[in-house]
Amino acid sequence: MLVTGSDILVPARAGKYGVGAFNTNDLEITQAIIHTAERLRSPVIVQISEGALKYGGKDLVNVVIDLATRATVPVALHLDHGSSYESALKAISLGFSSVMIDASHHGFEENAHETRRVVEAAHAMGVTVEAEIGRLGGIEEHIVVSEEDAFLTNPEEAQKFVEATGVDYLAIAIGTSHGAYKGKGRPFIDHARIQKCAELLSIPLVAHGSSGVPAYIVERLRAAGGVIGDAFGIADEDLQQATQHGIAKVNVDTDLRLAFTVGVREALAKNPKEFDPRKILGPARDLMGELVEHKMRVLGSVGKA
Repeated sequence: MLVTGSDILVPARAGKYGVGAFNTNDLEITQAIIHTAERLRSPVIVQISEGALKYGGKDLVNVVIDLATRATVPVALHLDHGSSYESALKAISLGFSSVMIDASHHGFEENAHETRRVVEAAHAMGVTVEAEIGRLGGIEEHIVVSEEDAFLTNPEEAQKFVEATGVDYLAIAIGTSHGAYKGKGRPFIDHARIQKCAELLSIPLVAHGSSGVPAYIVERLRAAGGVIGDAFGIADEDLQQATQHGIAKVNVDTDLRLAFTVGVREALAKNPKEFDPRKILGPARDLMGELVEHKMRVLGSVGKA
């Protein structure tokens, strides 16, 4: 069933578990996400970024909405990192049930102003809204933030922001980062900062850049001819701890990209003569499903639908 983000995230925050918000770009990724959610009886959020929307257009949106509507578990369709009021309104008109307005690169007042505009429009259409305060480093499509420009969320400022905007869930910068390269070794997650934000805010909190970048997937990518540097992700234990202190939405994109690429590379390496798309993309879909399942079990959302 297609629901709003709040329909999924408010119970998650209250129940101290997290819900995976997985980015999709095509049919196979969408199936891996929603079919796994159905099998595990887990609520789930499917995200489409502006880049994915440019790539797949209304066709991609229709695929997600169709699968979500027919699903027997709650599914929200979320605009990831909407860059403007106009982008958020376009997503709402296309049928998204949740949107993000990311004006975190502006100062507090401008961020709050733009977020409030989106909140007013979205709420009038029964759509819930995510915003961000603080900035994550790393790279994700059109989002490029250097280490020098990244900064962690100030809990008191976050409280003022929520009061000023009426936003439904808030992304906070806590040490995660976009992309596969999250630093040298295990990234430091500021759990004390999460707890402070949770003490001041009753709404669901969001962790961006939360792919685990499993070592075995990285190794399989290299073995299949892929090239990747020393990539590190967010530890399962850190995500589990974060869900106990207010993090309800956990964004995952890189893990599925890596799994997709590994599945395709391994299928073609196994049979270089293969040209049946189903036999090339099928293994990729299966491997993505495995990573979705792992993340759902880590976050504790299995059986919550």
